[in-house]
Amino acid sequence: MTRVLLSLAVLAFFALCLYGMWHGWQRRARRQAAVLADFPAVPTDTGAVLLETTGQYIGTTIGDNWQDRVAVGDIGHRAEAELRLTDRGVLIERAGASAMWIPKGEISSARTDRGLAGKVMTKDGLLVVRWHLGEQLVDTGFRGDDKDVYEQWVEALNADAKGGTTT
Repeated sequence: MTRVLLSLAVLAFFALCLYGMWHGWQRRARRQAAVLADFPAVPTDTGAVLLETTGQYIGTTIGDNWQDRVAVGDIGHRAEAELRLTDRGVLIERAGASAMWIPKGEISSARTDRGLAGKVMTKDGLLVVRWHLGEQLVDTGFRGDDKDVYEQWVEALNADAKGGTTT
């Protein structure tokens, strides 16, 4: 009988922890939805493809805080994805989640980094695009299947980034 009660207590504690995590995620999403602008809709014509790669969408974070993951909608969910640079912006087509669009004029810079949104990799393991979502700077991270293409992406994105600065 003691084992059954102990098992039920552990199960109840586990359920309480899951509820707390879910509640925290929902509260973060509400808080961010109140201060962040709407994410841009994917246009019907995204333009000519300049670069393309596959990998995993890691997430989008607020500005310089690499762990402040955006939780609005399904933006906070990691997913397998195809990343395309077009002459009009960056398209991230995510499996099982909505596509994301980063307009060319809103891109501030691009870089490689070792961590974003709770994902920590080796040096230069992630491609990170910094862009303007309304007045807020956000970072969107992508882990490519082929990391050798990162240099091409960083050069292309920084060549005509808004403000012309790299970080």
